[in-house]
Amino acid sequence: MAAPRLRFLEAVPPANVRPRGALILLHAFPLNAHMWERQLALASHGWRILAPHYRGIDAPGSQTREPGSGGPLATTVDDQAADVIDLLDSLHIEDAVIGGLSMGGYVAFAMFRRAPTYFRGLVLADTRSQADTPEGREARTKMLDLVHARGPEAIADDMLPKLLGATTLATRSAIAAEVRSMILSNTSEWIASAIRVLMSRPDSTPVLKSIRVPTLIIVGEEDILTPVSTAEDMHSRIAGSDLVRIPAAGHLPNLEQPEAFDAALARFLDHRV
Repeated sequence: MAAPRLRFLEAVPPANVRPRGALILLHAFPLNAHMWERQLALASHGWRILAPHYRGIDAPGSQTREPGSGGPLATTVDDQAADVIDLLDSLHIEDAVIGGLSMGGYVAFAMFRRAPTYFRGLVLADTRSQADTPEGREARTKMLDLVHARGPEAIADDMLPKLLGATTLATRSAIAAEVRSMILSNTSEWIASAIRVLMSRPDSTPVLKSIRVPTLIIVGEEDILTPVSTAEDMHSRIAGSDLVRIPAAGHLPNLEQPEAFDAALARFLDHRV
């Protein structure tokens, strides 16, 4: 069976701006690629930006090389990585800056293990290199039971206080509504498959010492899922990496504080890549 063709968002540089290459943005669980819509404006800096949805997500307003994004749901993070690599190949992109937030970081690590030559640079936002702990797998098992029993609505209720920082929850209700809407747009089947992918992912910590491309690590200072200490640990293990903390943001700083997030990303792209 042919590999699934992922749906994706895309922004290209204006005609009067010199093209600088491709920037791939990989989304968090349990959201979709629309979480990156604000960052598409970085195409004005000369970058062709692609934000793919993972296999099984048919979000509106997206492109694809073939109708739909069919095929069986991914069962491993390597399945997801292979899908993104296939997408790059279909678009004749031979190297790119590849960035992932949370689950997107896990996919980026899997891509690096499989095909490091695709990486011109790496962005790791609010993610971790370690596999789930036994306690983490137990929590995901409970989440599986929750989605089977009550669907995406229950996942949104459970995840929102963890995904967003205290400042956002207290002062930016529109962001909370946006995140909830993205969660509810996904099916129970996709959410369950993604939970299994998260539970089974390998430890990527041994990979960190082999990363020799320019690397930016970003973390929201109010992130309780992958806290600042986790980002600092990756920073200490990736030679020459940059670390940026985003104030007043939790696990989704690109949505919670997009101006600060975009400034950090643009500075990295302009001066390190």
